Amino acid sequence: MLQLSFVNYRKGSYILVEGKPDSSRFFIIQRGQAQCIREIDFATAPKSNILGPGDFVGVIPCMSNHNQIESVVALTDLVAISVRRDQYSELIEKNTPVAMKIIRVFAARMREMNETLLKMALQKESNNTETQLYNVAVYYDKVREIDAATYAYYHYLKTHPTGKQAETAKKRFIILQERSKAVHLEPKDDMIREYPQGAMIFAESQSGQDMYIIQEGQVKITKIIDTKEVVLAVLKKGDFFGEMALLENLPRSASAIAHEKCKLMVINRKNFDQLVSTQSQMISRLTTTLAERLWSMYRQVTNTRLTDPIGKLYDMLALEIEKQRLPLSEASPTSLQLDISPQELANMCTIPPEEQYSILDIFIKEQRVKVIKNKLFVPNCLEIIKHAAYYRKQKATKK
Repeated sequence: MLQLSFVNYRKGSYILVEGKPDSSRFFIIQRGQAQCIREIDFATAPKSNILGPGDFVGVIPCMSNHNQIESVVALTDLVAISVRRDQYSELIEKNTPVAMKIIRVFAARMREMNETLLKMALQKESNNTETQLYNVAVYYDKVREIDAATYAYYHYLKTHPTGKQAETAKKRFIILQERSKAVHLEPKDDMIREYPQGAMIFAESQSGQDMYIIQEGQVKITKIIDTKEVVLAVLKKGDFFGEMALLENLPRSASAIAHEKCKLMVINRKNFDQLVSTQSQMISRLTTTLAERLWSMYRQVTNTRLTDPIGKLYDMLALEIEKQRLPLSEASPTSLQLDISPQELANMCTIPPEEQYSILDIFIKEQRVKVIKNKLFVPNCLEIIKHAAYYRKQKATKK
């Protein structure tokens, strides 16, 4: 039987402390107000850092099982409902609106965070105009990824039949279609779909209300910015994607392409509503997946605000370590071999290519990391996490 507890906080007391590992529960404010405070502030979601009745506190680190991403202070005397992580499945069985509110908040937050990351890291806002579908098609046409290009041309023509580039798009579509293996140009009712390697599942700026669960294979999530492909993630078996379009009924914020032959389960609006009401374990898993992505996004945004390139490298390395959920202690140092090269780490920090050699030289000479066969090896993970926290603290004190 689900038994939730109520917790009282006096005005001025801390409900959560940024960086602390205590993330076994989250809170739903019942009465009073609280304020979110971050070590390094950034202009991103939530747009208001004042929380009130019905708002959630600490749900992202709780459901992702990571350290707290912000401090929360009671602005008034406050009463909150405490929910342990292991109670979440039972909670949503009995209260579906709570699960839907959390998931929808997560989806909206992810879209805002995605925009913030692109703007801060690349100094550019994503292009959601009607030409973006055409830009996607042209890029994949140029690099000879025929299936992806065919799909994007098709949907550009479908949504903009009299657009500026319609005539050119039509010619290219006719030529490419003869050689293309593109499948599912139009949505169908089948719950299981198979895609050959290179096929586009959906395109950036395309409308759509399906989300997907990977049953087999891998899927690449990408954006086209300034005629270049930015790979946001490579997802594997068990991962979800496409949930933001389903939950928010907005155009796709990125493209999804079969990185290898894959089989996908398709979740549309009708069967999603059924899942919410009947499959609490799957909804709990979706919540956990979204929380993990959001936690990572928060940390990446923090990284973009660091000005010292060495600090950015340590902070990004600490993020990769934290994702592994390793047991860390002062008494017994934990080492980690990463499948990331120094150059890849620098690229993740958006350090300009012309500056990478000199900066990485300094980074490696500090001897907190080693390079083995051009991959990074960390002898003491806890040392890296502490060193990254030092750089973040420096940035916070200079604000």
